[in-house]
Amino acid sequence: MAKTRTIADARAKLADIIDEVEAGSDVALTRRGKKVAVLMSATKYAHLRGERLTFKTAYDAFRAKHDLTEAGLDRSWARTLRQRDVGRPVKF
Repeated sequence: MAKTRTIADARAKLADIIDEVEAGSDVALTRRGKKVAVLMSATKYAHLRGERLTFKTAYDAFRAKHDLTEAGLDRSWARTLRQRDVGRPVKF
């Protein structure tokens, strides 16, 4: 359930409300007792819009943060995972 704040309260405490939203809470804003808007995290908004990260983008971000050589992997480690022979055995 979203927390409810008046617009006047939101103006006075915007930084606190943004902290709540970043922590995962939704905040509904009201004007004269009627809900007029909802604040939510950018991540939740992107999820609702169906915006998703591609695997390549996520993998590139992972590679930028982590050095595979520290984990004992060389740059071509994934190429050895798939058997490329024609008629390779398939398990069902």
